[in-house]
Amino acid sequence: MEKTDATTAFFALSQQTRLDIFRMLVQAGELGRTAGEIAETLDIRQNTLSNNLAVLLKAELVTRTREGRNIRYSADTGTIRDLLSFLLEGCCQSRPEICHPLIERSTKLTEAPMAQDTYNVLFLCTGNSARSLMAEAIMNREGGGRFRAFSAGSIPSGTGPHPYAVELMDNLNHDTSQVRTKSWGEFAAEDAPDLDFVFTVCDKAAAELCPVWPGQPMSAHWGVPDPVAAQGNEAEKRLAFAEAYRMMRNRISIFTALPIGTLDKFSLQRQLDTIGRNEDLGTDL
Repeated sequence: MEKTDATTAFFALSQQTRLDIFRMLVQAGELGRTAGEIAETLDIRQNTLSNNLAVLLKAELVTRTREGRNIRYSADTGTIRDLLSFLLEGCCQSRPEICHPLIERSTKLTEAPMAQDTYNVLFLCTGNSARSLMAEAIMNREGGGRFRAFSAGSIPSGTGPHPYAVELMDNLNHDTSQVRTKSWGEFAAEDAPDLDFVFTVCDKAAAELCPVWPGQPMSAHWGVPDPVAAQGNEAEKRLAFAEAYRMMRNRISIFTALPIGTLDKFSLQRQLDTIGRNEDLGTDL
């Protein structure tokens, strides 16, 4: 990367709104975010968003693709990599003892397999009243002791777990005695468990800026339609909860079958993203 390109990138990130947009897109990974999602989450007017995205695009920190009438934006990982290399070049040539630990740690975090006896998994949604609670229960049972699951919400429901979700889990012999809605802030506290994976299961939570999670977990978006928003009679609403449960169980079953202990993190991240994008999840398991 040339010095002028690096200067342009640093200028683009020197303003708080642009930095917030860029951080959101980095967290979103390959999936990215639409302009509408960015504007709604960060509470930015469309004209302000357009101006700031133009600066990020000019700096080649962001890419865009058209999806029908929408435009989806993603962080440009190539530029990020080049920018980091530019920053470290001079340091490592003159003071290798300073930069070597950073490079070694970065390589370990991105390439080394996650060979562990158990993994902590957090499922996030907005209200933590249905989908994320069901995912937590499914993972704790399907994980066979290798996975310890939790769930939380960015804005926890004031009415607690949805009764249809609790009823469904009871009927499927899940232990619901400790089920409760909770804030994702609990898992950013100093005494929180170190997380290995964080999965968002609703689009709104996926687009929000998350706290800094202990343990530097891997993340992916596994969106599932919100059964709480289902319309129709009582039977149709209960069917929506059953369908959400089925989708989450199939995704979790695919995930728990992955050879996590042998995959490097780049390969594992691709697998996690593929699970989230797969809409053909088969029949009930």
